[in-house]
Amino acid sequence: MSANNFRKYLDLNLRQLILLLAIFSVSSLFIISLIISYQIVKNQLIDNSLALNSDHAHKIALSTDNHFRNMLLELDYSAKILGQDFNNNELREAEVNKLKYQSEHYNSVVISDTQGRLINFSPNILHIDKSKIQHTQGIIDSLHKKSTYISSPYFSVQKNMIVFISQPIFDKSNHYQGFIGSAIYLKEKNVINQLLTTYKNYKNSYMYVINNENKIIFHPDRERIGQLASNNTGLEYMHAHKNGQIRLINSQGTDNLAGFSHIPTSNWIVVSQQPTHDLLKQANSILYKLAAGFFLFYLLVFYIVWRLSDSISAPLNQLADMASLLNQAEIGSKIKNIQPWYYEVTKFKLALLLSVRKFSQQMSNMDHHINTDPLTGLMNRRGLNYVMTHNMKMNIPFSVLLMDVDHFKNINDNYGHDQGDVVLKHIAKTMQQKFRKDDICCRYGGEEFIIIIPNSNLTEVYESAERFRKEIAGKEIQNIGHISISIGIASWPDSSKNILDVLKIADNNLYRAKDDGRNCVRY
Repeated sequence: MSANNFRKYLDLNLRQLILLLAIFSVSSLFIISLIISYQIVKNQLIDNSLALNSDHAHKIALSTDNHFRNMLLELDYSAKILGQDFNNNELREAEVNKLKYQSEHYNSVVISDTQGRLINFSPNILHIDKSKIQHTQGIIDSLHKKSTYISSPYFSVQKNMIVFISQPIFDKSNHYQGFIGSAIYLKEKNVINQLLTTYKNYKNSYMYVINNENKIIFHPDRERIGQLASNNTGLEYMHAHKNGQIRLINSQGTDNLAGFSHIPTSNWIVVSQQPTHDLLKQANSILYKLAAGFFLFYLLVFYIVWRLSDSISAPLNQLADMASLLNQAEIGSKIKNIQPWYYEVTKFKLALLLSVRKFSQQMSNMDHHINTDPLTGLMNRRGLNYVMTHNMKMNIPFSVLLMDVDHFKNINDNYGHDQGDVVLKHIAKTMQQKFRKDDICCRYGGEEFIIIIPNSNLTEVYESAERFRKEIAGKEIQNIGHISISIGIASWPDSSKNILDVLKIADNNLYRAKDDGRNCVRY
């Protein structure tokens, strides 16, 4: 191809080449932006769902375990009273009625003699033949064990699907007299399903309970109560661990994100799970919104590049024309009068860098959202890890203030989780007001907070912690009253050069503060 023909070819296609490059660059950034954004959003949603389900299951397991302990204590107390005068029918009647009606724990209460005859029961509508020896699983096992007993699900004399709980009765001479037991009707209103059905689950998650034989104790679908939870890929893992989180395929073949926790008294497992498909739908919904925003932004960038393509190609075309006129005398001055071509290329590069910068800003905003606790607006644990890692790399010494709200569980129990959230927000707001701008305030999890204080000696850190503790203790919160916090302090690298050890030391000091009566600072 001759120089003249090459010049004509370049002149005809330079603008198209610029536009093609713009299309390729913008499209690549658009696709990469969507892929990265989708992966970040999806992984964060999955992690949040697993953590939330695990937290839900743990809270329900604790509450249910407390109820079981109370039930066993009540039954044991009645068994000891009955052991003093077991043959007193009026005493037996009084005890079964007291247990049945003084609390909402029991659907029915019975007393059996050593043969398995139910000689007393409440409510009276059970219509049980007192002279007949019963052979149901709960009766037989209770008589055989002669100790505290919690059954697997089975059908009672009245054909109810129940779990049976019993305590043995011994007289003053320690002779076995029978047992007092209570039944929880699994398919009717009971203490277990009241706990589980009143708990607010996240999105489409739901809870169920299985025992150590994988029988379903509670399920939103009552028809499944008493059935085996077979073909569930998470059963082995859940039985092997006290609590945790797992992605599993349930017995219906559905992919789920599950959190679980054991109930120690009954060795049951509470499982809170959400279909993974729901999370992916949510991630897709977010992706569509991001795609629309990215598309409009990149469309605007392309429009600008298209309009600028004439000014970008014009000086290059002039330089190309002059390349064929090097034999003219004035060519040198003419080239000097033209702006260098790389200046125009730099403008084009700046346009692309503008796109990258805008994308980076959006990704930075997204990263800020991911690193921020949604309830308090403070940095979350992920952001905390970044800050500590950065300080250690830059060799910036810092102190860790690990604090915990005293008796926070009582606040949730007495005033509700909404008021518990008010307390957490109050502490976070006060924290941001009372500490320096350079101090990093984080929510560590639950009712725990961490403050990273750089470049301060221990005395200054202790005084700051004390001022904050007094500020919290001295301010009354509406509807709740006064609260207090306990604080543990450790420093890097003074306490340890290993950040995990520093956090452990701070945690130990926090426990010292708790042991010393709470509402104090220890280091």
